[in-house]
Amino acid sequence: MDSRKPPEFTLELSADRSNVKDVVKGAATSSVFFHRYFTPLTPATHDVLDTTLPYVSEDDIESLIETRATAFVRSLDTASSTTPHTSPSHYSSKSTTPSPSRGILAIKFLERKRRKGWFIAKADEETVWETWLLDVTLTSARSEPEAARNRRVMERSLQEAAMRVVEVVDAEKGHIPPITTNESNPFPYQIVILPRGGG
Repeated sequence: MDSRKPPEFTLELSADRSNVKDVVKGAATSSVFFHRYFTPLTPATHDVLDTTLPYVSEDDIESLIETRATAFVRSLDTASSTTPHTSPSHYSSKSTTPSPSRGILAIKFLERKRRKGWFIAKADEETVWETWLLDVTLTSARSEPEAARNRRVMERSLQEAAMRVVEVVDAEKGHIPPITTNESNPFPYQIVILPRGGG
């Protein structure tokens, strides 16, 4: 049994409440799935925050990402609603704003291995060969200048995440398992929400 830990790559993203779902979907579909979906596909693009990104136009993937992005937004909302909201007079003297909500969405790519017994074939075993962590910080603005600054930060974080994925998939190829099946998608995948509290 190979005990090496599969590689884990982190993409740090910032988003405000109105754009968090689009940022997560853009980073997940364009930045990760487009480069790790080893099935022939028709190229497609969409715009997220004035950035054109490629994406996988497969109904099952789009549906899964939509479902997980919606659940992720709900988990951020839940995390921010459980954080105590007090009036400004109750903030500590060191901070005048509450800490932002954070959450992590993990995209895991799996390899299916046939387990063998003495006389019977056992069920397939799925092992992770690569994990992408989308570390999302939810921002908020109290003024127009702050909202404009947050938008620039969101755009920059999305562009940096897309470029990081391109750099990683170009440089890190040695850990990808061989394709040993004729199935349409040789590697199953999972999208898991790992919420965490603010700051």
